[in-house]
Amino acid sequence: MWTYRQIVASSVVVLGVHTYHGALALSPAPIFSVPNIMDTLTSGLASMGRLSRGITVMDESNLIRKENTDVLILYDAEGDANCRAVREVITELDLVVQVKPQPIGFNNNKGPKVPMLDVQKANSKGEGMMLKGKDVILDYLYSEYTVMGSAPESSESLLDVITRGLPSLLRLGRGIRMSRAIGSKEWALPRPKKPLILYNYEGNQFCRLVREVLTELNIPYESRSAGKGSPRREELFAESGATQCPYLIDGNTGVKMAESADIIDYLYENYALFTPPDELLEMASAVVTPLLKPFYSILAPIQAGSYDKDFYLKTIQDEISSSPVVIYTYKLSPFCTEATSVLDGLGVEYTEISLGLEWIPGLIDEGGAEKRATLGSMTGQTSLPHIFVGGKSVGGLFSGNPGLIPAVENGSFTRMLKDVSPAMTRTLRVF
Repeated sequence: MWTYRQIVASSVVVLGVHTYHGALALSPAPIFSVPNIMDTLTSGLASMGRLSRGITVMDESNLIRKENTDVLILYDAEGDANCRAVREVITELDLVVQVKPQPIGFNNNKGPKVPMLDVQKANSKGEGMMLKGKDVILDYLYSEYTVMGSAPESSESLLDVITRGLPSLLRLGRGIRMSRAIGSKEWALPRPKKPLILYNYEGNQFCRLVREVLTELNIPYESRSAGKGSPRREELFAESGATQCPYLIDGNTGVKMAESADIIDYLYENYALFTPPDELLEMASAVVTPLLKPFYSILAPIQAGSYDKDFYLKTIQDEISSSPVVIYTYKLSPFCTEATSVLDGLGVEYTEISLGLEWIPGLIDEGGAEKRATLGSMTGQTSLPHIFVGGKSVGGLFSGNPGLIPAVENGSFTRMLKDVSPAMTRTLRVF
C-alpha cells in the first residue's frame, strides 16, 4: 500500500503531465523538424529515466504464447504517458499490435483519448471488445498473456509512476500532436494502403524517434516487438541480416531499411507534404523578424546609398519573370538553406539568385545592397530568403505574403505555381 506522501507525489506528477498535454492542445501546431542530435540525446535520457521498462522480454516461463493470436489494435499517441505504459508491457510480453496513431489535431482531437485497445478474438466471427484506459488494458494483457495473470508489484511502484511521465517532458511535445507537414485538408496526401511494419521495442531511443514521426504524420503501422530476449529477433535477423532496431518494412513500396535517420527521411519524403525545416528557426523568426523588420527597412536604403533605382527595378523584374519560381538568398543564411531544401523536397524547379554571403558590408556581393533595397521598396521585405512565384512575392521561409511554409500548408503555393506552370505541378509531391 502506498503512503499518503507517495499518493501526493504521484498525483503531482500525473497532474503535471495532464497540464502539459492540455497546454499542447491549446498551443499552435508545431512544425516539427527532422530529429537532430539533441533529439537523440533527450530520447536517450528518456529511456534512461524509465530504467529497464520496455526493453527486455519477460522470462519465457511466465509468458503464454497463443497459437491463434488475437488481433490487437492499439489506438495510441507516442508521447502520452499512459500509452507508454501500455507499450512497455507490449514489449515485455513480446506482442504484435496494429497501431493507429491518434495525435492531437487528428479528427478534431483536442487531447489524448488514449490508450484504447481493440481486441479482435482469433477464430471469431467479427467478435471483439474495446478496452479503454491504461489500467483496463494492462489488466487484460497480463491476464491473457502471463502465467501469473496480473501485473508484478514493481510495475506500480512510486518510482515507476513518477518516471512514467519523464519521457513526455524530455521530448518536448514530440509524438503527441499532428505535424503541420501533413498540410491542409484540401490536399490528398499519399497514405499507405497497407500498414507499415516496424520492428522495435519501447525502451530504445532510436525506435522512439521513428514512432514519434509515425504519430505526427498519422501513419498506421504494425509494431512487432523485438526487445532483448525476444525470439522475434531471429525473424528480424532472417529478414535483415541483423537484429538492429528500428527496422522498417513498407509493403506499399517494397522498401526495407534500418537506421532511424534514414527511416524518418523516408517517411517525410513519401507520406508528408514536405520535409519540415528546423523548428528553432520558426521560433526565431516569430520573435526576431517583427523586431528587426523596421531596422532592416531603414538600413537597406542607407547601405545601398545612391544608385540607379530604375535600373535595379528592371533588373529584378526581369529576374523574377525569368523562371516560374525565383528565390533570392544569402549563402550563409540558415533560413535560405532551409527554404531551398523545402523547395528541393517538394520537387520544385527554381532559379536561385544569391546576393552574397550575408547582408553585412564586406559579405554582400556587388549590387547586392542595391537589389536588397529595391526588393524592400517593391514588397516591403528586405530580409532573405525572398521567394517569387510567377513574379509575385510569396515572402520568406515563415513570414511574408504569407511565407513559403504557410503557402505550402494552405495550398496557395501550389495554386500560384499551377497558374504559371501547370506542367511543373504534375511532378510535385502534393499530387
